Amino acid sequence: MRREGPAGASAQQDVLRTEFEFELPRGFVDESGTVHRNGTMRLATARDELIPLRDVRVRENPAYLSVVLLGRVITRLGTLPDVHDGTVENMFASDLAFLQDFYRQINAEGHTRAAVACPHCAESFEVELAGSRLGES
Repeated sequence: MRREGPAGASAQQDVLRTEFEFELPRGFVDESGTVHRNGTMRLATARDELIPLRDVRVRENPAYLSVVLLGRVITRLGTLPDVHDGTVENMFASDLAFLQDFYRQINAEGHTRAAVACPHCAESFEVELAGSRLGES
C-alpha cells in the first residue's frame, strides 16, 4: 500500500510485523543436552486457535490448549530442526509461562512491551519482553 503525500511525495509503506524474537529465561534442553534459548514466534491465525480445540488431548485436559497452540506458532527455537507441541510439553514451567505471556502480548496487544511499576518507588515504566532475559536490564 503506497500513499502519495503532498506534492506527489511517496510515504513509506506500512508493514505489518508478523514474527517476534524471544529469549527463554531457562531454555529448552534437547536430548543431547544442548540448551536452546533464542527463538521466533509468529502471530496466530484464527485457524491456529481453532484446530487445537479438536485435539483429543485438549478435550481431555483444557490446560493442554496452550501447549498445542504454542507448538503451532513458535517457528524457530535455537538450532532445533522443528518445534512442535512435544517440544513445548518438555519445556521448564518458567519457560512455558514466559511463552504464554509473550503470546498474549503479541497477539492481544500487538507489541512486546509491558507496563510495570517499580516495587520500591511505584514509578511506572515499560519493559521490552522480546529478546530479553528475566532479571537482566
